[in-house]
Amino acid sequence: MRKWKVNAPDLKLAGEMKLKCDLSLFALKLMTARGFCDFQQVVDFFSDDELEDPLITADMEQAADTINEFIDSYRLICIYGDYDCDGVTAAAILYSYLQSMGANVTYYINEREEGYGMTIDAVRKLHEQGVELIVTVDNGISCVAEAEEIYKLGMKLVVTDHHQPPEILPRAEAVVDPHRADCPSTFKDLAGAGVALKLCAALDGGFEAVVEQYADICSIGTVGDVVSLRGENRSIVRQGLMYMQNTENYGLNALIDKVQPDRSSLNARSLSFRLCPKINAAGRFDSPLLALKALLTEDPEEADSLTERLLELNAVRRETEGAILEEIYKYIDDDPAVLNDRVLVLCGKGWHHGVIGIVSARVMETYGKPNIIISIDEDGTARGSARSLPGFSIHACLTYASEYLDKFGGHECAGGLSLKERYLPQFKAKVQEFADKLRAMPADVTECDMVIPPEDITIENIRSLEVLEPFGAGNPYPLFCLPNCRVNAVYPLSGGKHSKIDFTYGGKRFQALIFSTPPQELFFSIGSVIDIAANIEINVFNGNESIAIKAEDIKPHGMDTGKYLAARDCYEKFRKGVPLPPAFIAKITPTRAELVNMYKLIAAMGEVALDTLFMKINSPAMNFCKLHIIADIFCEAGIAQFTPSRRSIKTLPVKAKADLSAAPTMRLLAQLSK
Repeated sequence: MRKWKVNAPDLKLAGEMKLKCDLSLFALKLMTARGFCDFQQVVDFFSDDELEDPLITADMEQAADTINEFIDSYRLICIYGDYDCDGVTAAAILYSYLQSMGANVTYYINEREEGYGMTIDAVRKLHEQGVELIVTVDNGISCVAEAEEIYKLGMKLVVTDHHQPPEILPRAEAVVDPHRADCPSTFKDLAGAGVALKLCAALDGGFEAVVEQYADICSIGTVGDVVSLRGENRSIVRQGLMYMQNTENYGLNALIDKVQPDRSSLNARSLSFRLCPKINAAGRFDSPLLALKALLTEDPEEADSLTERLLELNAVRRETEGAILEEIYKYIDDDPAVLNDRVLVLCGKGWHHGVIGIVSARVMETYGKPNIIISIDEDGTARGSARSLPGFSIHACLTYASEYLDKFGGHECAGGLSLKERYLPQFKAKVQEFADKLRAMPADVTECDMVIPPEDITIENIRSLEVLEPFGAGNPYPLFCLPNCRVNAVYPLSGGKHSKIDFTYGGKRFQALIFSTPPQELFFSIGSVIDIAANIEINVFNGNESIAIKAEDIKPHGMDTGKYLAARDCYEKFRKGVPLPPAFIAKITPTRAELVNMYKLIAAMGEVALDTLFMKINSPAMNFCKLHIIADIFCEAGIAQFTPSRRSIKTLPVKAKADLSAAPTMRLLAQLSK
């Protein structure tokens, strides 16, 4: 269960803004709920059609002059990219442009096992091939030693990157990075592909031709790198989606035909979930050059075969990801105490390095906790990927434990690391020590933009939000709160894999889809009153339009999710032996009547997740800590079985009456209450 936060619109301000523009009042209410506090901010949001002059960016003119010099003299240039979606698309943009200008150009992208960024071995290899100028895209800002090697060998370097620069910049003819402290450009959040696009514009003398030619590819890199879709990124993705409708790129055309044949519904979410993973899959399970070649080929048959291979690799990625998750679930079932840690540190032998970042994200979604997923190689090297929630800095955590790490990096919500296997116990302890110093851990939050009144749920209103697209990082898909909904009916969909509910909200009847949850796993039933957090879209079927409500989260009406999270934290402290005040002990000790009633309820429901059970009960007398303790007591007495990985409980057949007072947890509570 997540913590709910519901923002509120400024109705007065929205009304005043409506007098100054053609936006719908509904769209303006949403914008005020998102923090737009004056009309100029609204104007600025939509004033992104013109990209800023690329030559304003620090060193951009020097970069263009250097590259033009090498084009004119036909000396060999190498585009040095990265193996992820952003790095591949950035390389495709710049290589394709230079090739069209008649340059003598090649490319190089590290295989994943080579690691991120330029390597000295690769630099030497390129020198042997006759390369005289290396131009990096989506990397290079930290490659100080590699840059020195480039000049030692008589080559030259131009760096284009978008990552945070170190104090000492690499030696180069030009270092183009909008995050440079001395860079006067106003927009800083470009992806590597966006920086590459700007370099092409600088070389071409303007944006018009390069945007028309490359915005489609650039939009994929921009969305894939999860940078904010505000400002110039918003412009790039909007134009990219437009040009994608009739793209001239054979590889991109073939890929779209395979994953999203209906191009009219292409949006940023399509790029994020359907296109970007396929490009990333090449670098994870084969070679990133497969994806690069798919974006560069001018042969339709080759484009078809290469993109088909990308789909195959993505299927392998899903299988591998699923296998690792199954191992993690078994690990948790064998050692359930790990779930009481504030940061989950989970290790396994030979887990594929290409997917542990995705697995880490899945673990955070499932358990709502920061986590570090570590793969141990045969040579004793351990490499990990970490994900976190806003409010808990993974980078600060890794810095705290850095005495045991060989290498680490990242930011607040994501990071990577490597260490020797023998230091894992000390590293784990240091991570928990850092987390335990915090008074409270941040919660996973369902943040609704605003409560949407039933009369506002119209096709006209939802269509009016299209002007705010593309939605993504920094400009999330609108999430609305529908409180106090009474359930009229529940239906299974797709053979019971999903659910659909019919409900009454404010005197009007609606239907909502609930994906990946069968009816029997819902905490509510007919007659229940619930709050729904939902995306609302326009569905088109056989030419007819209708409202489609897609539930993202549901809770009992009025439930205080903050109290649930506090009680969950209390349970974890109890299990770790942290002293609790006597008043807390009284609140988490179940009575005999509560034990009897809870056993009957679980027996009637079958296997049920504790969160679902808690919401089903929805009683002020039952906090989540007490409920979890009841589950522990039943398991200790042998009358129930708890599966930690699913956090679910079911009753077991019993022949004799169980003495629950003899359960270790009941005895511990009795002792602590004295």
